This record gives sequence, C-alpha cells and structure tokens, in this order.
Amino acid sequence: MNLKLKKSTLHKQSIIAITGSKSESNRLLLLQALYPNISITNISNSDDATLMQKALKSTANVKDIHHAGTAMRFLTAYYATREGQEIRLTGSSRMQERPVKILVEALQQLGAVIEYTNNEGYPPLQIKGQKLKGNQVTLAANVSSQYISALLLIAPTLENGLTLTLDGKITSVPYIKMTLSLLNDLGVKTNFEGNTITVKRFEASEENKAFTVESDWSSASYFYSLIALSEIGTTIELSAYKQNSLQGDSCLAEIYKLFGVETVFGENTITLTKTKEASQETITLDLKNAPDIAQTIAVTAFGLQLPCKMIGLHTLKIKETDRLVALKVELEKLGASVDITDESLYLHKASTINEDIAIQTYKDHRMAMAFAPLALRVPLYIEKADVVSKSFPDFWRDLQNIGVEVIEK
Repeated sequence: MNLKLKKSTLHKQSIIAITGSKSESNRLLLLQALYPNISITNISNSDDATLMQKALKSTANVKDIHHAGTAMRFLTAYYATREGQEIRLTGSSRMQERPVKILVEALQQLGAVIEYTNNEGYPPLQIKGQKLKGNQVTLAANVSSQYISALLLIAPTLENGLTLTLDGKITSVPYIKMTLSLLNDLGVKTNFEGNTITVKRFEASEENKAFTVESDWSSASYFYSLIALSEIGTTIELSAYKQNSLQGDSCLAEIYKLFGVETVFGENTITLTKTKEASQETITLDLKNAPDIAQTIAVTAFGLQLPCKMIGLHTLKIKETDRLVALKVELEKLGASVDITDESLYLHKASTINEDIAIQTYKDHRMAMAFAPLALRVPLYIEKADVVSKSFPDFWRDLQNIGVEVIEK
C-alpha cells in the first residue's frame, strides 16, 4: 500500500487512544507463559505482540516470528528453558540477517542447547529445552537491551537465579529497569547495582496478578512531532499514559520542550500543546537510552529547519534496517544535508524542503511513521505504508482523524 499525504493542517484539538506498549506487552506475555496466574489488559495490538502471542500458543515444532525482533530474543531464552521440548525458531529474511550470537552464547553459558540451522550467529535456531543449571553470565554492557531482558525474564525460573555482569558502559538502561520493575511487581527479588544485576529464584503463588500495560511512548513520538510542526495553540490528548512511566521513550516530554511542545499529565492522559516556536539553536541529544525516537526527532528538526546532532545511536544499525543510512538517504532526497557515523547523526540546517518526494520505508515501521508529520509542511508519498502494522496498526486512521489528508495510491 502506497499513500499520498497532502499538505495538511491539524485540527486545533484532538483526542487519540493509543494501544499498549509492545515493549511492556511482550515482557508480560513471556512472564505469563512462565507464570500462568498473570492476567494482562491493554496488550499491544502491534504485529510484534500478536506474533509473540501466536508463537507462545502454538504447539507446532517450528515457530516463525516473521519480523518481530523482540519476540526472537525473548523466545530464544524462553524455549531454552522448556525442558523436554525441542523447537526451531525462525523469522523473515531480514530477521535471519539480525545477529543473535551474543544471546545464544550467554544462554549456552547457563547450559542451553542451541544450534544454528543456517548461518553461524543468526536465526533460524534449533533449541532443545533444558533445565539450566548455570547462574552467572557476563555480557558487554553496550549490547541490545533485548538480550539482557531476555536473560532477566527467565532468571526467576533458574535453579539458583541469575547474576548478570555487564562489562563497560551500559546503554538502554530504561529498558533494563522496565524488565526489573515488572519482575518486582510479580514478586521477584532483584538488585541492580553498578554493573551487576541479580535476580532471585521465584516460586509463583496461587494468587492472581493483574497487569495493565501503559500505552506506547514510541507511538506517542509521532504526535509530538506533529504538534511541533503545527501552529501555536494546537493540542492533542493521548491516552493511556502515566508520569512515572517504565518506558525510556517517555523522555519525549522533556526533549520536545526544545521544539516548543509542552506536556501536561492528567488522569492516565497526556496533553501535548504547541506553546511557542522552537529555538533556532542546534538540538544536541544523547539517545543511548531511547534510540527508537531518533528517526522522529531527526524529521521534526528537519521540518522546523533546525540543525540537530544525536549520539548514542549504535543499535540503530541492526534494527529492521540500518536506520542511520536510511535516514540519511531519505532526508537528503527531501533536501537535507546529513552526516552519519556508526553511532551518530548530524543534520545540518536546511533552507528548503522538497515537495512530492516518495519516502522509501525499508520494511521499517518507524521510517513510515517518522516521516508522516512532514505533511504539515509539504505533500509527500509514503511507500509500502502498511509496514506500520508492526507497532501501530491504526496509525494512518488516527492521522486522518486529526486532520492529515491521506490518499491511497
């Protein structure tokens, strides 16, 4: 599905309900598989969460999680602990290019039996469930937090719990803390001090535990961008959000002050308002704890014709696509000048924004959604726009509801 976005103006006031966080949803779905007394409400309706649920419910020996990276990491750890069960875990062609060796080797340190069925270090994986007897693992601290969370989620089921040592400077700390907080809410004892995380063994009680998933802050980022690019006085109310969020991307509320957007927290809602024009100074950010919002921020800055420098982006190279390269290519089609390294992006101040440019999405949901707010500045095209279903299936409908003109081509 290819879409044309006509140059649009947002309604002055709008209300949008956003589905639950896929990060929280997938963590809780795995915990529910381990401890069936857990109930979950407001589960994400994203492809990633749907594929996670489908894989956990399936009795087939082959589990295909398509393009769901979180599911690949979490389920690798989960099935390694399923004593007496043997499965093959596979995914899309892009998933089979995304490395998983660091996690596999960590699980093997604990006693897991996992083999690569194609290329060393990459899915598909043949996993023979075992009773894992190891209780100590060391990982480089700058690896994907999904590797770390995968280990932490299974840790309470291990005979002696887990001591995880992270070597170096830790990245994506909020995602690690999210996992630990959910474990704590379940009743698991954990400790995160310095570069060492410990998780104690946990025996589930008969008592039911109810969890409500907070809405996805990554999905909120596109509405922050829309408000930043809109007229002063424009507001959008989003639900369901809380001020003491577990999600690292909740830093949006602070970051978007730089773009003239104020956030007011209500009863499970946030209201975004464009209160002033953005400063013309260079926006400088370290996004090591929230790399998923880098694409949104880069496009916002470009739309406002502001220079922007972001660092801490090393994990973007192994996402659905190499997001740093993809951003550079698509922004430069629009008239930007962009410099990238393996972990940074520098957007120079732009003087023009080219119209009617077709944005390639690279099978990456965030490329489609990050560029959509530019419709408040120029008409543009989004190729293969249905890729948004990975995390936000209702995205285009919601955009139409707040005033963006969307036409299927």
